[in-house]
Amino acid sequence: MRFLERERTTLAKLLPDLDPALREIPLMELERPGSPGIRYFRDSGGPGLLVPESHQGRGATALDALRVQRAIGSRSPSLAVATTMHHFSMATLVGLGGLGDGLEWMLIEGVASSNRVIASGFAEGRSGAGILDPSMTATVTPDGIRINGVKRPCSLAHSMDVLTAGVVIPREDGQGDELAVALVPADSEGLSVSGFWSSTFLAGAESEQVTLTDVLVPPELVLRTATTSGDRLDELQTAGLVWFQVLMTGSYLGAASALVERVLLNERIPEHERVRLFVETEAAMATAESVARRVDAGELDESALAQSLCVRYGVQDALARIVPRAVELLGGLNFMTSDEVGHLAACANGLSLHPPSRSRMTSPLSAYLADGPLAIA
Repeated sequence: MRFLERERTTLAKLLPDLDPALREIPLMELERPGSPGIRYFRDSGGPGLLVPESHQGRGATALDALRVQRAIGSRSPSLAVATTMHHFSMATLVGLGGLGDGLEWMLIEGVASSNRVIASGFAEGRSGAGILDPSMTATVTPDGIRINGVKRPCSLAHSMDVLTAGVVIPREDGQGDELAVALVPADSEGLSVSGFWSSTFLAGAESEQVTLTDVLVPPELVLRTATTSGDRLDELQTAGLVWFQVLMTGSYLGAASALVERVLLNERIPEHERVRLFVETEAAMATAESVARRVDAGELDESALAQSLCVRYGVQDALARIVPRAVELLGGLNFMTSDEVGHLAACANGLSLHPPSRSRMTSPLSAYLADGPLAIA
């Protein structure tokens, strides 16, 4: 069947071992706490997906990554959502590589070559915060910086090798403060993981609470930016948010596509209903692909961010039509005899829960439409 063929072909090209491994495991096992999905992602080379081949990565484009996330989401929504957070961190580090002195690329290469999983401790979940604005406090010491704070929910909490965290620290020349990114090894003294996610939906994403209590991070794992919020890092924050919208949209389209695929394979469902769902799902994907193509063209500006938000909210609306119709067409027997249909339907609704929410962005988008700057609420 041609549905999802392009996405699964891209996944097979870049991470050839992942889809066969996921197909062997029942959906609900991949979705439970302790799922093997993240291990399969690591073993297949997934951590290096967005890292250039010149730095031992897989060299995926944004369009490739979008298709990969949809393909993964069709097998395991939890894995797609969790790995989006890894890729979000990696896209930010790759962006920092263009601003720094080369140390960033050494760390990025280490992630790719060793298949290290990175959890995001950035402030992307806080209203009004840029992706590098601090959610934790840091104190400079002769041995490095000591960090205190909490991130919840933090996907990949149990499987992470490294936690990335945005902090504000004094500049080395003593002239004010600067933003920095700290890479905190998961086995650091003072770092702990505790329960937070109580829902059974997306439980395989390992979205728990990560607490840092006086955690020492050595200087070589602190990436200074030599800038404050509102300076040139605005470009990096914009790029990170565009990546986040694109990849998260693809992940949830994957969850909805798993339902649509079940409809398309059921020949007892009227042909016109199957084609209708196919058309609407592919139209939603095409809008997401248009943003990914802008990323690949280097158009990571305010206009691209606005478009990525509009596309994401538009896809939310499309999923609100596609998912209930797919459930209805699959019928009560499918719903009653297996948890899979209800689980996928619930997971697909999760796109609307990620920041920035449409309700908070209404005024900023209205101002942007009237030729004002775009603010993230």
